[in-house]
Amino acid sequence: MSAGHVLAHGIGGRSDLPVPLWLAQYGAVAALVVSFAVLGMFWRTPRLEGAAGDGRPLPDTLQRFADARATRVGLRALGLLMFVVTVLVATLGPNNSGANPAPTWVYVWFWVGLVPASLLLGPVWRLLNPLRTVSAGLAWLAGDPHHERARPMPPRLGYWPAAVALVTFAWLELVYPYRDEPYTVLVFLVLYVWVQLVAAFRYGPAWYARGDGFEVYSTLVASLCPIGRRTDGRLGLRNPLAGLAALRPAPGLLAVICALLGSTAFDGLSRTRWWTDLTLDTGPVESTVLGTAGLLGAIGVVAVTYTAAIRAAERYRRVRPAAAGGVGNPEVPLSWQFAHSLVPILIGYTIAHYFSLLVFQGQAGYILASDPLQKGWDLFGTADWKMNLVLVSTSAIALIQVGAIVTGHVLGVVTAHDRAVATFRGRDMLRGQYLLLTTMVFYTLSGIALLVGT
Repeated sequence: MSAGHVLAHGIGGRSDLPVPLWLAQYGAVAALVVSFAVLGMFWRTPRLEGAAGDGRPLPDTLQRFADARATRVGLRALGLLMFVVTVLVATLGPNNSGANPAPTWVYVWFWVGLVPASLLLGPVWRLLNPLRTVSAGLAWLAGDPHHERARPMPPRLGYWPAAVALVTFAWLELVYPYRDEPYTVLVFLVLYVWVQLVAAFRYGPAWYARGDGFEVYSTLVASLCPIGRRTDGRLGLRNPLAGLAALRPAPGLLAVICALLGSTAFDGLSRTRWWTDLTLDTGPVESTVLGTAGLLGAIGVVAVTYTAAIRAAERYRRVRPAAAGGVGNPEVPLSWQFAHSLVPILIGYTIAHYFSLLVFQGQAGYILASDPLQKGWDLFGTADWKMNLVLVSTSAIALIQVGAIVTGHVLGVVTAHDRAVATFRGRDMLRGQYLLLTTMVFYTLSGIALLVGT
């Protein structure tokens, strides 16, 4: 099979599960309930709070390489080069994702690949981000290399710009009828860069840590990376869950997580038979309206169920001395303090839904790269290659998908429990989590059902 369109988000279905659907769901729920019971018996004090700065330091050679100026400059140059090449190929190549690699590079290599890259290496997009490089160049040309004219960002703005950016990209990827056309990718990139550069001109490079949806996404996933900064500034191996616990509450952070989790759930919903029948005879306008409503509805379900569970726990909270970052501080909304427990679930959903896309459609990225402009070239010797659709068996994919969802939810239960131990007292440590556990069970059942397209 040759490289094709980017629209086929997954390969495999219900029949590929090695066990019946109901058994997979029951097993997943049992794993959550048992984990919760064990934690309640043996995890009575916080073990993750404040532990992110500990860990075994990396070897000096690796430390020097990671912090070297040449490494940082090289990564900036690489990020800028990748962006320029993508724009040029989207502009000059054919307007067909079956022949132009730009959509695969953006939707698969970048968007999907950002998760494993950040999970294993840390916030890599912060180092590669071409927008930071362009902003620095423009500031230098404007005679303000240190961004002294930039205004501080309003604290209430928080991560809300990133949430809007991510919902916009999710709409483009999952709803817009012509999303796989290279010209669509080009227009999005141009508009996104323009908005980001204007905002960075006003607020300085600090904008990207809160306003660039992709950098925020990478940093969020990187909170679970086993490599992180110690309190002495060195890189070290750490407990990934401790890094996640160090994620500080802020306005809009919950919106970012709900947007990512809800959009992934809608991706699963959009591939069910029910959704296919619903949109079968609709035109582009009608399907866009239905898709937009479905996307916002999925995000809304995640936000409402999580918020309802947390509000039910509010009555169990007792005033504790404020800890670093607002943990235990009654002035910080409880929904912000437990938002980090959704991050492992988000990562598990992402791996489950997009693993096969990365493995199979990702091959088109280097196959089409040999002749990106359809000039008869064979730059890398891959022009005649075909997709290998037996690279990973469908049973293996199904196991990875279900395993990712279950693992994500179990880690979510662990992180929520550790935060509850730091927030509640006595028997309230468990009672305050009951509805949140119920919500996670609902996410698990729904996630597996949507995964197999029922």
